Amino acid sequence: MKRVLLTVVTLTAVLHLPASAQEKKSLKPADVYRIPTVSDPQLSPDGKWLAYSVSEVDTAKDRRVSHLWMQSYDGKESLELTHGDEAASSPRWSPDGKYLSFLSSRDSKTGAQIWLIDRRGGEGAKLTNIKGNLSDYAWSPDGKRIVLVIGDPENKGKEEPKTPKPIVIDRYHFKQDIEGYLQHLHDHLYLFDVATKKLDTLTRGDKDERSPVWSPDSKTIAFVSNRCIDPDKNQNTDIFTIDARAGASMLQLTTWKGRDATPQWSPDGRFISYLRSTSDADYMMYDQNVLCVMDVVGQNSKPLTLSLDRPVSAQTWTKDSKNMVFIVTDDRTRYLANINVGNGKITTLNKGDYVFNDINTNQSGNWVVQKTDPYTPAELFALEDKRLRRLTFHHQNWLNTVQLAYAKGFESTSNDGTKVSGIVYTPDSVQNKKYPLILFIHGGPVGQDEFGFDATRQTLAAAGYAVAAVNYRGSNGRGLDYCKAIYADWGNKEVKDLLGAVDQLEKLGIADPDKLGIGGWSYGGILTDYTIASDTRFKAAASGAGSALQLSVYGSDQYVLQYENELGAPWKTADKWIQLSYPFFHADKIKTPVLFMSGLKDFNVPTIGSEQMYEALRSQNIPTELILYPNQFHGLTKPSYQVDRLQRYVEWYDKYLKK
Repeated sequence: MKRVLLTVVTLTAVLHLPASAQEKKSLKPADVYRIPTVSDPQLSPDGKWLAYSVSEVDTAKDRRVSHLWMQSYDGKESLELTHGDEAASSPRWSPDGKYLSFLSSRDSKTGAQIWLIDRRGGEGAKLTNIKGNLSDYAWSPDGKRIVLVIGDPENKGKEEPKTPKPIVIDRYHFKQDIEGYLQHLHDHLYLFDVATKKLDTLTRGDKDERSPVWSPDSKTIAFVSNRCIDPDKNQNTDIFTIDARAGASMLQLTTWKGRDATPQWSPDGRFISYLRSTSDADYMMYDQNVLCVMDVVGQNSKPLTLSLDRPVSAQTWTKDSKNMVFIVTDDRTRYLANINVGNGKITTLNKGDYVFNDINTNQSGNWVVQKTDPYTPAELFALEDKRLRRLTFHHQNWLNTVQLAYAKGFESTSNDGTKVSGIVYTPDSVQNKKYPLILFIHGGPVGQDEFGFDATRQTLAAAGYAVAAVNYRGSNGRGLDYCKAIYADWGNKEVKDLLGAVDQLEKLGIADPDKLGIGGWSYGGILTDYTIASDTRFKAAASGAGSALQLSVYGSDQYVLQYENELGAPWKTADKWIQLSYPFFHADKIKTPVLFMSGLKDFNVPTIGSEQMYEALRSQNIPTELILYPNQFHGLTKPSYQVDRLQRYVEWYDKYLKK
């Protein structure tokens, strides 16, 4: 593996090209090929270097490949560590700071293995030779051992037979997007001795274990598991600990009947923080995480952020074990906050019209965060006394060549008086100018449109459209009541909120009422179907990975637990299921030309949902097309298909909105 050194002088030269040197052009669908993904920041033990992953498109092989980079914390040096066709991901520093480990499938027929790079230079060396799916790992603080999360190998590690055996299904939750049909294969914890390369089994059985983290003294591991009799029938994950030795017994620390996750030891080893769901139901889609803390035997547990009434994530201890920094999802933003664990006082560290995605620190006292805004995809920043200092510039080259759309927040009022927040993208910042409008709806539904970079909406706006992103009821970032408002009542309040936002943009003089489009993916596709069955004002629609005849998806997708807890079994509550299937049963009210799309391996919202609506409109001679992407799951991952989807969006909307 070659090592390429770039000085800050080189980077600065790229950043400050004169305007005449590069003519900026509107963003095109094919520009997706040029957008890297920067992720997984990891500070070295001395805090002087930052390792991270950069994923870029290999157009020849039509896939993304991630490689490792290092950036000096002072911003003066940037080094690419890995190259080639095989990906490298999950960088982690050895506790002595001498090595950087990572996962890669290079030179391996058994899947991802741990590799080591000596930070002083030289080639990478393979450390493990594991059978099974190695998905996660963590160094012990003393550097002597590594805890691994390994999935049971299919066919017990043997070669797949020429004629595959029949798939035997006997689980309640029996299919999952990407994973496929679920067998009795589980993820377990293993201990790897770095010096001897001996592998010991730490957990075993018919349950899954994940998210392992070491105690500061390297004696104990905390992890997450659902140990119920049938984990398929609830989301009751708990926090456990186990001594780091073969044959040890585990200790259950939490007993909340909802979801406990993401344990983190305090640096002094006295406490464990974790995230807990607000609901203790067997399943609750409309929920948010609360930050909690307990002692290391599970006593004196207390929630710390209930008063925020906002989802929190990425909790990270300060080195003195007195405070935690975390991310708060709040009305189109995600900001940084600090909590004093002793008195519970919460203070805002950094907040604006942008989004934080990740936090990393260690005993060096340095902090790194990942941040994005509407005009810049995620990059890494040093956090210094509430101020940000940019460390990476991987997007600057392509950003220098494109003209991005203007993003602005707005508020609207639905016809029942509900206040709704949104963001509108326009090709420029000119005021009082009407555009054809595309209402592009986020999925989830529990999620939010926010002030981060959005390639899809930017591309649509670059094609000459105003593009609206609306946080309808069911979205998070506005509190639990707002999120839970659509419980067992899909396609009702959300449609009111979406139409109210369109009305507001018309009043503001941004949206041309005679040229309205609508679209979305996943729940955004589902809401597209609901909306065009409720209102005929839209002249074009693009419904991706959606469903409308909800009765037909029971047992064909992965949401049986939600359905039976939220709606009830169809044979007991058939009227409710038919009510929520109204886009299909009122397909004769739809007059909008619709482009339907789906990945053919989607087990999340299977293709049948798009096929049924396509056929319903086709039988009525409503203009419609159905685009099917081979070997794709719920989210399209093949770059050429991502570009194709964007191009089809633009062409479909142009056909009906630019007459």
